[in-house]
Amino acid sequence: MSLLSQINTDNLPQHLAIIMDGNGRWAKQQGFMRAFGHENGTKSVRLTVEACAKLGIKNLTLYAFSTENWNRPKIEVDTLMKLLINSLKNELSTLTQNNIKLQSIGNLDLLPKSAQLELKSVIDQTQNNTRMTLTLALSYGAREELLHAIKAISLKVKNNIISPDAIDESIINNHLYTHNLPDVDLLIRTSGEHRISNFLLWQIAYSELYFTTVLWPDFKEEDLYEAILSYQKRERRFGKTSEQIK
Repeated sequence: MSLLSQINTDNLPQHLAIIMDGNGRWAKQQGFMRAFGHENGTKSVRLTVEACAKLGIKNLTLYAFSTENWNRPKIEVDTLMKLLINSLKNELSTLTQNNIKLQSIGNLDLLPKSAQLELKSVIDQTQNNTRMTLTLALSYGAREELLHAIKAISLKVKNNIISPDAIDESIINNHLYTHNLPDVDLLIRTSGEHRISNFLLWQIAYSELYFTTVLWPDFKEEDLYEAILSYQKRERRFGKTSEQIK
């Protein structure tokens, strides 16, 4: 029996997030520069996006470039930015054919102007697509996101737009980059690392975490299905007891 046939389509994560890790190590294992790994990682992105859309997952968020990644060698950062631009150009038709909406979260002002323009172009051209929302986390850090939200809320309190007593989870949610997305149900990290790396810290409060040793360029549909099957075998209690859930 195939893994795909075992998946219960009535119990899919409504929001799946992935930390795509291992491109550099994969390239080194092949005897190539890190850029070769990033290039091959784009193939796994396409396979994963299309597989999620076919399954019926409504929201997919990919950690593409963190705020900390700006500290990498300039040649690698430049390569990643060029790869981003080329991928956006090449994948527009795939997004359109699969009725997928693209959006992005993060401090996008730090991206090169050419990347910003290409990103905006694809976002604008896919804004009315309804099958799935694909979110790219670019120049993203969860602490920076929370700091941005706190400053915005503080300014509204100062200007008497919001009362301090009125601040609750919904107010905070509405000031996050992900204000139009539900909380993350399942977070996948590839490459064998067991950490969150400053990714969606608020949104994963009750996420199921799935770690795999597979390096991102080797991540295929079957690996995605294994993660979802693991998710479907878990009991999500949200603080309640098993008896209450049942």
